[in-house]
Amino acid sequence: MNAQSQPRYGVDAYLDWVAAEGLPVTEHYGIDLFSVPTAMWPRYGVKAAAVHLAGRGDFANMFVYDMGPGQSTSPQRHLYEEVIYVLEGHGSTQIELADGSKRSFEWGPKALFAIPLNAKHRHFNGSGAERALLASTTDLPLVMNTFHNEKFIFETAFDFTDRTGRDGFYSGEGDLITVRPGNHMWETNFVPDLAAIELKTWGDRGAGGTNIMFVLADGMMHAHISEMPVGTYKKGHKHGPGFHVMCVTGHGYSLLWNPGEQEFTRLDWKHGTVFPPADQQFHQHFNLSQEPARYLATAIGGLRYPLTFAQRRSLLGVKPGDKGAVSTSQKEGGDQIEYEDQDPRIHPLWLSEMKKHGVEAKMQKYFPEQSAAE
Repeated sequence: MNAQSQPRYGVDAYLDWVAAEGLPVTEHYGIDLFSVPTAMWPRYGVKAAAVHLAGRGDFANMFVYDMGPGQSTSPQRHLYEEVIYVLEGHGSTQIELADGSKRSFEWGPKALFAIPLNAKHRHFNGSGAERALLASTTDLPLVMNTFHNEKFIFETAFDFTDRTGRDGFYSGEGDLITVRPGNHMWETNFVPDLAAIELKTWGDRGAGGTNIMFVLADGMMHAHISEMPVGTYKKGHKHGPGFHVMCVTGHGYSLLWNPGEQEFTRLDWKHGTVFPPADQQFHQHFNLSQEPARYLATAIGGLRYPLTFAQRRSLLGVKPGDKGAVSTSQKEGGDQIEYEDQDPRIHPLWLSEMKKHGVEAKMQKYFPEQSAAE
């Protein structure tokens, strides 16, 4: 039997495409995006890399665009969505809409934006001396494995005019859509600075935490940002796969464990670190810094357009009035571990780490029997 007559099965069209593109791939559980090896990507005309988080699930991936001084990407349009976070550098992005009009916006470190689906676009590094480093989360694995046709994905001319958004969405304006704590949404296409955007109280997650959910370019890519005040940490919880968690401000660590496991996996993070809670893996985030710690989470399937029933249950609940399993205590059928129910090793470990870092713990409200001096 010759090679051409071999049966084709078990094909991963996305991974085959990455290999054919010649992209270097970094795959690990926790990754420092600043140190990912990149190489010239002819399609984009700049250095780039694919980033695959172990345990990321089946639907999403990341790309890193490493744009040298004065460089720009080649014009692009594609039928997959992406949410782009600026790790470093300053530049601009130009988008061409269906009627030929253009929208441009300038970005700097810690900006977040999305391109309306299949709109022509191009990124420019505005510096003649420094590189610009962009990290994008996309649903290309889902799209490529669904259609397994590169030409269709990159050369389809259809214009999604309903995804354009109003002009203010390209200058940092947005619409606040109030739902309930934890699910308030900011609809826009461009957030100039994730470190500065105002967040809303999320009492269910504990210890003064705040967050905001994003609706970007009316797409199905999910993004939200959460903050832990100084001297605090969040409650443990679990959800489905596909989330890419990136530190924006501060530093700290996360503990991850699968149901029934006795040992934790620890990941330390700072700006540029990305890691994936795997499918139904418990995880808990701890701030060790002298400033509030913010992290960005990106995925496929958001609050407006959940992709799966599991996402709908996690974010919205299964019936009207539910908070969603990710914000509901396990004692009430949800996926969140309350402070009083967490593993007794967790709080003393954090107190010890806080002491090493010279930061005052502020969790006495929840653990009155244990002081910051322990």
